[in-house]
This record gives sequence, structure tokens and C-alpha cells, in this order.
Amino acid sequence: MWREDGRWFGRVDRAGAPTRSASGRAGCLAALRRDAGRAALTVEVVPELAGVAEAAEILGWDKRRVFTYISRGSFPEPVAMLASGRVWRRRDIERYARTRRRR
Repeated sequence: MWREDGRWFGRVDRAGAPTRSASGRAGCLAALRRDAGRAALTVEVVPELAGVAEAAEILGWDKRRVFTYISRGSFPEPVAMLASGRVWRRRDIERYARTRRRR
């Protein structure tokens, strides 16, 4: 299952199985359970990721400020460092933004 543009999507791993979508996670999961029938259903949720540009947008900062906080060691640890840059779980950045706003 994955979330995209505010909707949840999922697919049973079977040839010809359609992709299901719903506005909520529970609705998407219910559709997948119907598709699976009596077969065991293992759900793998792909986390929403964010790069520097997305992190800056979430925080209301520019990218330079994000890099400043990274260099100070006062930014969440990325889940991966790719050739294109650092990547975080979106929820980690959103949590960081909430804690900063409380100060």
C-alpha cells in the first residue's frame, strides 16, 4: 500500500490483480482483503519520503536553512543518503516541524 496525493492505493500480488484505491487507509485495506479472499494477506506499507526540497516546504523554510540545520546536527537523521541527496520519512520531518513550532 502507498499514499499518493491524499489517497491510498494497494494491489494484491497476483497476475492481473487490479490496483485499488480509497480516500482512507482502512478503505483501501478492506478492498484488498476482499481481493485476497481466503488467501493470507501481508500488507507492506511504503512510507512517504521527503528530500531537502520537501523538508523545506513542510517547515516553511528555504533549502539553505535545511542544510544549515543538517550541518549543525540538529535535524532528523535521514533514512538514506543517495547520490541525489538525503531522504527522510515524511512523518519524521512533520514531527520535527511540530516540535519546533511548540518552542
